[in-house]
Amino acid sequence: MLKLSKLTDYAVVALVRLGQKEEVTTSPVLSRSTGIPEPTVAKVLKILATQGIVTSQRGARGGYRLAHPLEEISIAAVIEAIDGPISLTTCVDGGDCDARSTCGLGGEWDLVNTAIRNALSVIMLSDMKNHTVGDRLGGLRVPSAPGGPVATA
Repeated sequence: MLKLSKLTDYAVVALVRLGQKEEVTTSPVLSRSTGIPEPTVAKVLKILATQGIVTSQRGARGGYRLAHPLEEISIAAVIEAIDGPISLTTCVDGGDCDARSTCGLGGEWDLVNTAIRNALSVIMLSDMKNHTVGDRLGGLRVPSAPGGPVATA
């Protein structure tokens, strides 16, 4: 199953909330407004600060703020900041693979991985906030029945 980590999910929620605030915000304030436990918010913000997605300010009036507007932060950037490179299989991007010479799929996973990375790179945190992800992806909508995404034109 292809699934994001809870930490990445929490990071997106915290960043969108942080983007709604103009002032520096502390992790306890973000915790209360998102429902995410404060130690988790603090951990996520620390990681995001090291990756340059948020900036931190020390002192009595310290806290965090976005380093860039929500419109400039992609979902891919958040995933990579928290979980590392987007890589569906071990052989993607030249990674080690014991079956590379015999599987016959050399390079195909790279194309699938690139398609997913590209899709996640065009979805911005502002799209999440404004509920415009489907618009960004050309009218893609969540299906009402099992079977995968359905494109509506």
